[in-house]
Order: sequence, then structure tokens, then C-alpha cells
Amino acid sequence: MVERDFSAGSARRANGASSVSVAAMVESVLGCKWSVRLLRLLADGCTRPSAFLRACPGLSAKVMNERWRTMTSFGIVRRTVLGEKPPVEVEYRLTPFGRRFMRILDEVRRLEEAIESGRIAENGEFIKGSPRSRPRRSVRAPAARGRR
Repeated sequence: MVERDFSAGSARRANGASSVSVAAMVESVLGCKWSVRLLRLLADGCTRPSAFLRACPGLSAKVMNERWRTMTSFGIVRRTVLGEKPPVEVEYRLTPFGRRFMRILDEVRRLEEAIESGRIAENGEFIKGSPRSRPRRSVRAPAARGRR
């Protein structure tokens, strides 16, 4: 693990390899509402910058590009430039590591849904009597009893 200077754009070990702690990565991505929204859209199949801007009212191109640079430097997203002369087309894709990273965001979303639905209290306690706390029982017709 190495200290990360977010203004420099990448962290370096003594041997020159790029490295950053997962905790710093999660903090950087989850700490920005736009990163989470962009990754969710990317996972849902959106790839072009103009589509991201249309899907995120209030997001500026400057902030979007800054978030993409950060996620690209972490290896979560791969940026592909199509064409050689302007206007070039740019696409973003999740890397295999990015797909794995999305599991963290999915778990955060599931936790948020559980809290909002009342299955988990804000203090983290599981709430008895909530719809999900009762075991599911299959509904069967009562068995016919024979006379003795």
C-alpha cells in the first residue's frame, strides 16, 4: 500500500508499479455521488459521454471527466478512443476489476433498500416482525384426515 496523492493522478511504488489501497479507492468512488451514478449507468450498458450527461441532469462535463480519470487510474474503467482525427468517439467500459468492484456498490444498494423497507433499523439491528424476518412457509392444503 502506498500513500495516494489524488492531485497527481496515480500512486507509485518504489519499483514504479501503480498501487492504491482498496479502502482509498472505495472512499474516492463512494465519496462522490456522481461516481456511483456513472458506474451504475455503465453497468446498465451506457458507454458514451453524451449519454451519461443526458442521464445525469446537473452533472457537468468537467466533473464527469474528472470522475472518469479517477476511475480509470484505479483500473475500474477502461477508456477507448475510436478514430484518429477529430471528432473522435470515446467509450467507457468496466474492466474485469470494475465488474468485481460493482459488487461493493450492489451490496451498499441492498443495505440501503433493507433500511428503507424497515427490515434493518438505522442502528443496524435486525427488526423482528418485518416481512423478511419471518421464515417463508409454503402454503399447502390441509391433509385429509381419515376416520378411525
